[in-house]
Amino acid sequence: MKKFLLFLVSLSLVSCATTKNIDDSNIKLRYLDDVVIPQNLEVGGTKVGGISGIDFYNGDYYLVCDQPSNPRFYKSKIPFLNRSIDTVLITEVVHLDKSDNFYKKHTPDLEGIRFDSETNELVISAEGSIQNGKDPSIFHISTEGEFLSAYEIPEYFEASGEQKPRNNGVFEGLAESFNKSGYWVAMELPLEKDGPKPKIYATNSPVRITKYDKNTQKAERQFAYKLDGISKLPINWFAVNGVTEILEYAEDKFLVLERAYSAGYGSNGNTVKIFDVDASKATNTLEMENLSKSDYQYAEKRLVFDFKSVKNFLTEETIDNIEGMTFGPDLPDGKKSLILVSDDNFSSFSDQITQFILLELEIK
Repeated sequence: MKKFLLFLVSLSLVSCATTKNIDDSNIKLRYLDDVVIPQNLEVGGTKVGGISGIDFYNGDYYLVCDQPSNPRFYKSKIPFLNRSIDTVLITEVVHLDKSDNFYKKHTPDLEGIRFDSETNELVISAEGSIQNGKDPSIFHISTEGEFLSAYEIPEYFEASGEQKPRNNGVFEGLAESFNKSGYWVAMELPLEKDGPKPKIYATNSPVRITKYDKNTQKAERQFAYKLDGISKLPINWFAVNGVTEILEYAEDKFLVLERAYSAGYGSNGNTVKIFDVDASKATNTLEMENLSKSDYQYAEKRLVFDFKSVKNFLTEETIDNIEGMTFGPDLPDGKKSLILVSDDNFSSFSDQITQFILLELEIK
């Protein structure tokens, strides 16, 4: 009886901590198709995996790999056949020069990638290595992988900062601003002094989403986004939820991808959701050193897609570690496409997959 009551209490706490009801009054997403590429696929002498970011431009897709020991990105083609993915063709691998002084000071744990059509350069977000004193970063590279320039980040994001960024929880999501004047960069987890990591019960866990100006390469605006709690009670005492990707689809309007993981469920440990976010009335938190001691207004969020609703339609019937998201080409009926990709972590934790998912995006 005690165990049953404990289960009911735990279930109640989880239900209070997570968003469950779909609100498609503004954004509607429909699952169309997915493709899983072979785990042993090699291109240019490298194993294709660890894909943490994706971007589409002029018929090409750019896929960034989060393997710090061999930082690289891939070019690919993903042709559609009507409203489905015909194939995923990895055409080229481009390596970053790890001997560059910038990478010696900033561990190249690459998480986000965007193609800048005005400069024909690529913009990268990287988590660094907080536990080793290496700062996170946002920087430009050429399409040949040559380091070009870097953005100046606020002090509280630095590895040595008093706000204490969490290791493997800093710069994750990356989006070009709707007006093309800069880039938005989202943290995966809160700074330690800003708030706790999400739990199975409701917490005040804010991540900072910061806009950087392209010309000055400095931060100019920021808002706080409240993370959902953990969706599944972990069996092996490890669980996490954070932002893995963002896209700005209109001024101050975003699609935000949250990925939660609870240990002990094997290939069923991930919970992945997409939120429609309105930051137009959110407080500019850029100058706030400690959010836990500040008054501010969060960006508004509403759930528009929960991948568990399409799990049985997926090729492997698995919701994996989805980390990348990009607007794709228009569909035959003129509606927008959204392409997502999962990071298989090179299957270092369990039997994971590199999965490309095609959604139809309707903005009402």
